[in-house]
Amino acid sequence: MKVLLTFYGEDLTGTDPSPERRAQTFDAWAAFAEAAGDVLLAAEGLESPSVATTIRVAGGDRRLIDGPFMETKEQLAGFALLEVRDLDEALAWAERTPWNGEGHVTEVRPVMQSAKRASVVP
Repeated sequence: MKVLLTFYGEDLTGTDPSPERRAQTFDAWAAFAEAAGDVLLAAEGLESPSVATTIRVAGGDRRLIDGPFMETKEQLAGFALLEVRDLDEALAWAERTPWNGEGHVTEVRPVMQSAKRASVVP
């Protein structure tokens, strides 16, 4: 089963960690990726919501909105896509991420399975 871990944290806009802190963070994620091995299909951090754009199409009209989008303390910061046996294994991997060591929130959500799997990306 595939699961998506989404990582949420407080707004870090305007904070720039020291080079040492940044190196520690990257090292922790590299160690997690190595431990996860073939279970980890993809993982990335995301840029700040301040540089995001949303698109809404209704009735043939396209509306673009530049971020930030809402007043909130927590923002989507990144994701990891895993292929695991079951939810228990997914939760065990989610618990091991460096993100949780920071006290942030990780959502674990199964990827929807369809009878006919088709790629939406060419």
